[in-house]
Amino acid sequence: MARFERVPGEALVAGRGPRDWDADGGRPRIGVLALQGDVLEHLRLLDQAGASGVPVKRAEELEDLDGILIPGGESTTIGRLATLYGLLEPLRKRIAGGLPAFGTCAGAILLSRSALSPDGSPSEQPLLGCMDTVVRRNAFGSQVESFEADLEVAGVEGGPMHAVFIRAPWIESTGPDVEVLASVAPVDRDGRPVDVKVVVARQGGILASAFHPELAGDARLHELFLELVRERASRS
Repeated sequence: MARFERVPGEALVAGRGPRDWDADGGRPRIGVLALQGDVLEHLRLLDQAGASGVPVKRAEELEDLDGILIPGGESTTIGRLATLYGLLEPLRKRIAGGLPAFGTCAGAILLSRSALSPDGSPSEQPLLGCMDTVVRRNAFGSQVESFEADLEVAGVEGGPMHAVFIRAPWIESTGPDVEVLASVAPVDRDGRPVDVKVVVARQGGILASAFHPELAGDARLHELFLELVRERASRS
């Protein structure tokens, strides 16, 4: 089993070579966009789920991937850094061309076709626009209103997932080709339930989660993503 460890300040480094699933024990190669967020935690869960995870910071590192994971963080910052590093347009083209993608929290925002500010107004920020969703940033509230919940996620076996929501978005609306996999019914400050909100969705080979599965150490959503990756590989 691979190990991903570093000391503070140490750069993430990953070896690369020709793509060969058989030589790698049938493990798909999944890139983790390494501009911000819980990159190491996602690499560990991908390894646990049965993939070879590699950090991605340059456009050329997208070439031999079987899938891409976009972690949480600050969506506007990640979008601007991706633009600055020349990653945004190549990544958009790869996903539009069929590369499976998994976005968590900020990653779910970046994958959407449209983002909203917390007050519901349009948010002008770089987006990949690969998923027919509208996502509202910081929808559940500020840092002090972060929360945890146990959720049933369609396609995930073994009982509810413990979901960690930190300044989390929700999926405001979905297009006809988007499948809702999980929702949550939050309560307002007076303890009254508000409308059910979509927090996990899938469109073809694209998976989006409003919460941070890596913080609970639960690899089942990563395993679900790898199923999408393998489905695409079998069709190819």
